[in-house]
Amino acid sequence: MTRTGTAILIFPDIEVLDFCGPFEVFSTVRLNEVNRRYDLSPFDVFLVAETAEPVTATGGLKVIPDHTFDTAPQADLLVVPGGWGTRREVENPRLIDWVRGQAAGAKLVMSVCTGSFLLGTAGLLSGKRATTHWRSLDRMRETFPDVTVEDGLHWVDDGILTSAGISAGIDLALRVVARICGEPIARATAKHMEYRYPESDARRI
Repeated sequence: MTRTGTAILIFPDIEVLDFCGPFEVFSTVRLNEVNRRYDLSPFDVFLVAETAEPVTATGGLKVIPDHTFDTAPQADLLVVPGGWGTRREVENPRLIDWVRGQAAGAKLVMSVCTGSFLLGTAGLLSGKRATTHWRSLDRMRETFPDVTVEDGLHWVDDGILTSAGISAGIDLALRVVARICGEPIARATAKHMEYRYPESDARRI
């Protein structure tokens, strides 16, 4: 089985569910539910941070990255979460350069919540449609006037995928699973998680 290398960016003050939600989805996928306990996910998920030091997320959760910017392999799927820390990281040229470089080699790029600000700063949303956490929609319009910000959508697919806030990353991750592995696999993943499969891209809030 060829696995999809899935890099999830982490940084200080990242929103926990922004990265843990997609991590749970991608790591729990199985192509054969009968062998769930024994098979690997078709997604090879790893966490990447600027340094190897533990990262403190919102609420104080400490997370140890699998790779640094210097050691991370090229990902097939790049996941860029959000959180309060994005307000600082948009001023971090090393992080923005890493995101831009990974995105250039990835087959799919997705953001969760205000992770879209990192993609926008990297120039990846220019001329595209996108969304973010509902509290940051107006700020996104002001910051990136060349991006069409969608108010009414839970996620947006315009070559690069962006989602609304926090829990919306789970929904978008399930849709990515459907794209790569097929909808029956995505629905089985949602069922295993006891999570309602997202039937619509309509914004929930």
